[in-house]
Amino acid sequence: MFVPSFYREPQSSWMVDLIADNPLALAVANGAAETGPYATHLPVIFDPETSGDWTGDLPGATLLGHMNRANPHWSALETGGVLLLTFTGPHSYVSPTVYDVTPAAPTWNFTAVHVRGVVEKIETTEETLDVVQSTVSAFEKAFGADWDMTESLGYFRRIAPAVGAFRLTVTGAEGMFKLSQEQPCEVRERVQEAFGQSACTYKRQTAGLMSRLP
Repeated sequence: MFVPSFYREPQSSWMVDLIADNPLALAVANGAAETGPYATHLPVIFDPETSGDWTGDLPGATLLGHMNRANPHWSALETGGVLLLTFTGPHSYVSPTVYDVTPAAPTWNFTAVHVRGVVEKIETTEETLDVVQSTVSAFEKAFGADWDMTESLGYFRRIAPAVGAFRLTVTGAEGMFKLSQEQPCEVRERVQEAFGQSACTYKRQTAGLMSRLP
């Protein structure tokens, strides 16, 4: 991902937070010449055993993900191979009408993190169940009402053979936080104010990140 210097994250915690808050990743891997690359949307979490409270730079962290084993992407993955995970955070179109200056051009403010890492395919049923349960626990704690999965563990075990789980050890990460940094301070403040007053959740979330810029 090409990231101009003024759009780089102010702190490494911005990338960690974006992944945690936007866990639906797009996983991309090379395919055969006749099929082209594979791309699969899937939930990804920090491995609670090694990286659950990760606060440092992303390289070295371990992520967990899973997909349907019937997906050709799963067959194309190899332990020791490289996988790209892309995460998209708050974003929105920026209209020149909020700039109050001319000439001006529209643009799109957005936030994204690209993570590359080495894959370890998980083959055993028990480890696959651990990934599924860890994923459920992470999302129920953050977004739900802490659902008790006890009575569904038997069902989990029945569907586990169809689940392809993997670990990814992060080797590199890039974050792009394009939040009108190229604009004069007064213009950036107008964009932030307009976004903050919008009914659009993405715009308000983008405004929140803009308010944290140094």
